[in-house]
Amino acid sequence: MNWYVLVATLLASSVEFVEALTIVLAVGTVEGWRPALRGTSLALLSLAVLTAVLGVGVLHYVPINVLRGLIGMLLLLFGVKWLRKAILRFAGKTALHDESAAYQKQLKQLQSNQGNTFAAQATAFNGVFLEGLEVVVIVLTMGSAAQAYTSAIVGAAIGFVLVLAAGFMLRAPLAKVPENVMKFVVGTMLTSFGSFWAGASLGVAWPGQDLSILLLIAGYLAVSGLIVSSMKRRQSGGKVAAS
Repeated sequence: MNWYVLVATLLASSVEFVEALTIVLAVGTVEGWRPALRGTSLALLSLAVLTAVLGVGVLHYVPINVLRGLIGMLLLLFGVKWLRKAILRFAGKTALHDESAAYQKQLKQLQSNQGNTFAAQATAFNGVFLEGLEVVVIVLTMGSAAQAYTSAIVGAAIGFVLVLAAGFMLRAPLAKVPENVMKFVVGTMLTSFGSFWAGASLGVAWPGQDLSILLLIAGYLAVSGLIVSSMKRRQSGGKVAAS
């Protein structure tokens, strides 16, 4: 079992599952649970087929070194995108993500079209499929690059079960989940994995092999923390100068 891959996919998938759950809960609250569960089931079935088809194609037809290079670049794009958003949020440049607010916004949209069960089912399908698609990409990239498909699938499955269980018990958006912190951590991990595999495909001899990933994570966290502190100081200095 590759614990790096398992933890990374667990955290990344949990973030996406929380956002998908918010949409499903909103649909269930407004239109009932049948259209919500139908849309969710169809989306999960579509994602399962897509994962199987893409997984077989990736493993059988793309050389592992080329695959690691492509995946490294893809994870870097994912990771830097998440990390940039997290830095801006923690620096106060953009608002922190609020799952309760997202839930209320989704409720209002559904209530404006209340009574249309097809639209409700489509909303659940789209929400679960789009958020799940990111999980599929993460599972395929992490699993194939590290040749640890089992670890990637297990990590995503644990995230799915945890979020589903919490949603079933609470029947409310998981506003208490530290999603902003999770996105910061996941962005750092994906950027680190991307750097590691992209470098390996280019012939970089990482000291300590997989242990270098921990050093990359620590380095990106430290740099991100310095950027957040610098942006906060500039913002405070600007307010003082303006006053």
